[in-house]
Amino acid sequence: MAIKKTEKFTTEEQELAAFAKALSHPARIAILKVLAEKNECICGEIVEILPLAQSTVSQHLKELKSAGLIKGEVSGPKSCYCINWQNIEKLAEELGFLFEQMKTNNKKSCC
Repeated sequence: MAIKKTEKFTTEEQELAAFAKALSHPARIAILKVLAEKNECICGEIVEILPLAQSTVSQHLKELKSAGLIKGEVSGPKSCYCINWQNIEKLAEELGFLFEQMKTNNKKSCC
């Protein structure tokens, strides 16, 4: 029976990688900035603000929601989104821990 390679990594490593993947496109960063600035659920405004087609924005929103970085509700033809602050804080904490761990383990220069 085949084993998934991801099973060899900790839950924290897998979760951080999923967050990083969701952040790996500049449009997604821009969407998070818009949602954080508004600090409320936004429906159609994101499409009006970003220079992207509605379908493209929807794809990016889907990725951010799938990673848990935003929350969203669909009400008929309208979809509203807001920041999932609990997971944003978790992301910041995990990145901070990773960077501190890397710094601590770097006792000498390699180059």
